[in-house]
Amino acid sequence: MATARDYRQRQRLRRDRHGRGLRGTLYPASLPAAASRAERFDALVLDALEPIEARWRHELTKLDVAVDDVPEVHEDGRTAVDGVLHDGVVPLSRLVPAGVDRTGLPTRARIVLYRRPLEARAKDPAELADLVHDVLVEQVAGYLGVEPDVIEGD
Repeated sequence: MATARDYRQRQRLRRDRHGRGLRGTLYPASLPAAASRAERFDALVLDALEPIEARWRHELTKLDVAVDDVPEVHEDGRTAVDGVLHDGVVPLSRLVPAGVDRTGLPTRARIVLYRRPLEARAKDPAELADLVHDVLVEQVAGYLGVEPDVIEGD
C-alpha cells in the first residue's frame, strides 16, 4: 500500500523543490551568447593582438599576454608602479619584465590586461575593442622600446 510519504519521495526524485523540474542550459555551448564576459574579453584581446603579432612576430616570441580581472593591491593600498598603464589612479594593464621567480626559475616577459577596469571605461563593445587595442599597442611599444606609432605602422 502506497502512503503519502512514498508519493512525496517519488515526486522529489523527478522535480526540484519548486515543482518546475530540472532545468537545462539556456543556450547551447556552441552559440556566442553562451560565452561568459571573461571569455568574450579574452577573445577580444586575441583579436586585438593578432595584427600586432603578425607584424612583430619575431620580436614578440618571448612575450606572453595574460588577462586578470582586477589589479593586485598590496596591504598598504598601493599597486606596483613599474610598467603600469594608468587611467587616473586605476591600472589598466601592466608590463612585467622577464626575470626569475621565487623558486629560481626564469620567467618570460608578460603583459597583463585588467579586464574589469577596461570594461568599466568602455561604453559599448566597439569602444572596448578600441581601448584594448590601444592598451596593447602602448604596452608592446614599452616592451620593444619604440613609440606606439611604430607598432601600428603609422
